[in-house]
Amino acid sequence: MNAIILGSTGMVGKGVLLECLEDHRVSRVLLINRRPVGINHPKVTEIIHQDFFDFTPLIPVLQDFDVCFFCLGVSSVGMKEDQYKRITYDLTLSFARAFYSANSNAVFLYISGTGTDGTEKGRIMWARVKGMTENAILSMGFRDAYAFRPGYIQPMKGVRARSNIVNVLYVLFKPVYWILKPFSRAVTNSVALAKAMINAADKGYDEKVVEMKDIGILARNNSI
Repeated sequence: MNAIILGSTGMVGKGVLLECLEDHRVSRVLLINRRPVGINHPKVTEIIHQDFFDFTPLIPVLQDFDVCFFCLGVSSVGMKEDQYKRITYDLTLSFARAFYSANSNAVFLYISGTGTDGTEKGRIMWARVKGMTENAILSMGFRDAYAFRPGYIQPMKGVRARSNIVNVLYVLFKPVYWILKPFSRAVTNSVALAKAMINAADKGYDEKVVEMKDIGILARNNSI
């Protein structure tokens, strides 16, 4: 696989990047960021691109890649629907359309979230917008596409969130995570999520909306 990662400066994207570097199935990794992620590795090429609402200048580069791990996302707290939709839906579709133009035979994996509303009609604003984004990606026409819906994600391997306050909360919750992990489908970690995404991209998976139970299955099974 020649993989693109968007969001590699964030917790989920950084987790995917680290697993891609260790996985023999991933030959090349293209990072598209607004600021450098700070990783020097033979597999990695990084493009600093400022306008995340126009990726058309990158289409010639994107043609060489066959998988996209789209891990960008923001919290909806304090946002009005039009603001959240612009960052969540418009930005995601801006890249997805450019990548589809470059290689419609690619696989697109989108990080969504537990509770997303695929009907787009529910009362919760963020869930509707996420559902709209999922539906647009899944119906775009890629060779394969997935919407991953993780719940709580415990960072591993030194991966950190952008917010120091959030990082403190992760440290405080870590003992609870290890207690819940064997019994709960509501929690996962950054390594398991990344492995699940890579396995889905490589071997495929029947469910295109990947819920927590599916993430567990994909993370554990390298021979699907």
